[in-house]
Amino acid sequence: MESTCSLLKDVSTLLRREQAASVRYFSSTKRASLSREDASSARLGFSPVERITRCSTDIVPVSISFATTRTTLSSTVGRPRLGQEFSCSMQSVRGFSSGSDLPPHQEIGMPSLSPTMTEAWTSILPLDQNLCDKVAPGEVLCEVETDKATVEMECMEEGFLAKIVKAEGSKEIQVGEVIAITVEDEEDIGKFKDYTPSSTADATPPKEEPAPPPPKEEKVEQASPPPEPKTSKPSPPPSGDRVFASPLARKLAEDNNVPLSSIKGTGPEGRIVKADIEDYLASGGKEATAKQSKVTHSKVPALDYVDIPHSQIRKVTASRLAFSKQTIPHYYLTVDACVDKLMGLRSQLNSFQEASGGKRISVNDLVVKAAALALRKVPQCNSSWTDDYIRQFKNVNINVAVQTENGLYVPVVKDADKKGLSTIGEEVRMLAQKAKENSLKPEDYEGGTFTVSNLGGPFGIKQFCAVVNTPQAAILAVGSAEKRVVPGNGPDEFNFASYMPVTLSCDHRVVDGAIGAEWLKAFKGYIENPESMLL
Repeated sequence: MESTCSLLKDVSTLLRREQAASVRYFSSTKRASLSREDASSARLGFSPVERITRCSTDIVPVSISFATTRTTLSSTVGRPRLGQEFSCSMQSVRGFSSGSDLPPHQEIGMPSLSPTMTEAWTSILPLDQNLCDKVAPGEVLCEVETDKATVEMECMEEGFLAKIVKAEGSKEIQVGEVIAITVEDEEDIGKFKDYTPSSTADATPPKEEPAPPPPKEEKVEQASPPPEPKTSKPSPPPSGDRVFASPLARKLAEDNNVPLSSIKGTGPEGRIVKADIEDYLASGGKEATAKQSKVTHSKVPALDYVDIPHSQIRKVTASRLAFSKQTIPHYYLTVDACVDKLMGLRSQLNSFQEASGGKRISVNDLVVKAAALALRKVPQCNSSWTDDYIRQFKNVNINVAVQTENGLYVPVVKDADKKGLSTIGEEVRMLAQKAKENSLKPEDYEGGTFTVSNLGGPFGIKQFCAVVNTPQAAILAVGSAEKRVVPGNGPDEFNFASYMPVTLSCDHRVVDGAIGAEWLKAFKGYIENPESMLL
C-alpha cells in the first residue's frame, strides 16, 4: 500500500512538471524521432487509473529528461510497456543514449546536397576544425564531395566537437549516416571517446526467411525396358601384336610412312586393305604421322598497370551516359557552317573589348549564343521526355561541357538567349575554373535544357557525335573549322572559305527529324550571319 501511494505521488508530480516543462518526447531510435502526436498518444493513451495499473504490473525503467531554459531534471519512473525501451531525443536531432552516463549531444548526419545524391565521398574536417574545437552556427564543419561537386557543410548549432565518426577521406557515406558528434559543454567531450553512433550500434541484420522445404518427390514406378533383340555381333579382329593387311596395303603404307597400327581395317576379319590406306591419307593422316616439332611453352610476361579508383563524378557520368545510350533512341544530323563572317565579327568585338579592358570573346561564346537563339526560334528542341508528356521549357539554359582531371562537368549558363556575348564569356570562364577546382555548387550545374560540347577549338577534332545529356532532348557537338576550296562566281574561279562542322544528337521520342533539321537551319543562319545575333 505504501509503495502504491509513493508511486501515485511520483506520477502526480511528474504530470504537473510535464505541463510546465519543454518535453523531449520518446523515440524508438536515437535518430528518427516520433512526432509529438505519437509521443502524446504513447504517453496519454491510457486513463490515469489504467496507467497506474499498468505501471504497477509491468514497469520498465526509462530515463526521462525535462529541460527548462538552464536546468535539466532527470527521473526514472515506470512506464507502460509498448514493445521495447524508448530513448529520449529532441526534434533538433539532439540524441540521448538509453543509459544515464552520457550527457546531451547532437549526432550530425550526412545531408542530401543534390537531388541525385545517395552516397558521398567526404573530406571530413580538412580545414581548421579538430577534435575539442568549438563550432558556431554558420561555420564550415567539413567539405562533402557529392556526385557532381564539392560542397561546404556548415554547422547549425553552437557546441564542441566531441567525436569525429567519419575521418577525412572516408568514402561512400550514405545520406543520413552520422559523421560527427557535438556536445554543449566542453567537459563532456571525454565521455564520447568510445561512443558508437546509434546508426551502427542499433543496426541488426535482417532476418533471413527460411527456405521453403523441397517438394516431396513422388515415386514413379518406371516401366522395365523391353528386352533387347539378340543380334549377331561381328567377329573381332585377331588379337595380338600382329596386324593383318594385304600386301598392296602394306606397300602403300610403307611408301607414305603410315603406321598400320593406327588404321582400322575393313576387310575380312578386320584385315587392312588398300582402300583403308587411301581413306586414311585422304583425311589428312599423312600429316598426322609426321613428327611433331617440340613446342616450347614460354611464360607471358605480366602486364604493368595501375588501378585508378573511380571518382564520384566518374561513376555518375558512366551511369548517366550508359542510361542515355540504352534508353534514348539517338539520331544524328550534321551540317557545315561557313564561319568567315563569324571570325570577322569576333575580331571586331575583341578589338572593342581590349580597348575597354574587357576579356576576349571566343568562338565557343558565339556558338552558345547562336544555340540559345536557335532554341528560342525552335522551342521543340528545348524540351525533355517524360512517360506522360513532353515538357517544353520557356527558359533557355545552356550546359557547356568542361573536361577536368577529375572528369567531365557540364556547368550551366542560365537564360543564355537574354545575355550578351561578354556576359556569356565571363560566366563560361568562371564556371570552367570552378569545375577544374572541383568547387561547383548545385546551382552551377542544375537546370540545363540543352548542352554544347566543343572538341574542335581546344583539341582540333574535325567531327564527332555526342551522347544526349538526360533528361534533355538534344546536344550539339562542335568540330574544328577548316579552310576549303569553294566555287567562285565565274566558271573557272574558286575561293577559299572556312567551314565548321556541327552535329546535333537528338532524342527521337521528342525531336523528329524535320524539327532537328529546322533547328540546325536556324543555328547555321546565326553562324553564317552573326550580325543577326545582335538584333
